[in-house]
Amino acid sequence: MKTTGDLALVKKINTAIVLEAILKNAPLSRAQISEQSGLNKATVSSLVQDLIDHHLVIETGPGQSSGGRKPVMLIFRGSAGYAIGIDLGVNYIRGVLTDLEGTVITGREQTLKTHELEDVLPKLNDCIEALIAAMPQSPYGLVGIGIGVPGIVNDQGDILFAPNLAWSHVPLETMMKERFGVPVTIDNEANAGAQGEQKYGAGRGISNQIYVSVGIGIGTGIILGKELYKGASGFSGELGHLSIEMNGRPCRCGNKGCWELYASENALLEQAEPLGYGDLESLLAAAEGGDRKVIELLGRIGECLGIGIANIVNVFNPEVVIIGNRMSRAKDWIGDAVRNAVSRRTLSYHRERLQILFAELSEQSAVRGAAYYAISRFFVKIKGGG
Repeated sequence: MKTTGDLALVKKINTAIVLEAILKNAPLSRAQISEQSGLNKATVSSLVQDLIDHHLVIETGPGQSSGGRKPVMLIFRGSAGYAIGIDLGVNYIRGVLTDLEGTVITGREQTLKTHELEDVLPKLNDCIEALIAAMPQSPYGLVGIGIGVPGIVNDQGDILFAPNLAWSHVPLETMMKERFGVPVTIDNEANAGAQGEQKYGAGRGISNQIYVSVGIGIGTGIILGKELYKGASGFSGELGHLSIEMNGRPCRCGNKGCWELYASENALLEQAEPLGYGDLESLLAAAEGGDRKVIELLGRIGECLGIGIANIVNVFNPEVVIIGNRMSRAKDWIGDAVRNAVSRRTLSYHRERLQILFAELSEQSAVRGAAYYAISRFFVKIKGGG
């Protein structure tokens, strides 16, 4: 009989139950944890003390009494460690340092002018090192790094294909682990954005949602039944390469007529060039100032965005579609066009309960989701899952 092993496993499971209760419902007393979990009070008290000894839970003082002695309340100690999230864009690197509850401590952003790996990697490393330097002292230190990238990523964290960066077969996870010596998670930027909005933004509590990341290209993060859907090989979500024009323009991916050629920030900037505008910021300023040609252009981009979203709605029947990344800043000028196109092109039953929202975290969805990858991986380890 493996009694010792069995007892250790039971303790791991029970510790995970207690920690999860505190994470979700704090402040809680020991008695409340016992009631919610079904574990007896002595077991709960022992496990809580272990969590306190491991710097993960702290006592905050007395709570409300229900007749007897006031209970001592417990909360999770978010400052026990820190995580770094990175959004590696086509023309920017954005990074945040968060505590273990996902609260942003500090951030950093820089522009990318070239896509060559030998130019981008030093800037990526500099960004991470600056965030580490800003990290307060804590029991667990840096628990991990999450990085969202605009491309197809395999299970080993290799970037197989990032057409808008012109990268292929880049072992980014291995490179980052070797440099920083902590767990690293690499995923598609839109998947990270979907996780960010589900955890901290407009997608909280929504079971079926599609996050549409609209930047230089378009990517999507698909959440079904509250779980990120990644497909058979982990490559789902490349809906920016839906064909919306049968004999359309050639795309860097090798296809023709891809959605992102007509509805992305890049498409907007190409069409804005004859108007004398070269970046999103100046275009939005012109729209704010009432420039009719710019407002009409944004409306056309919004309509093209809505066409692709209509296809997504007809396929997945989500409760919510969330538009994020840089183009979410144009919501005042593209929102109506998006909604009108979706209304015209979706099946009536599919749009009955549909909401089209813009990311609550604005351009921060992916970077916050990337940090959450690192945090959640730490919790899996703490709870005994590896």
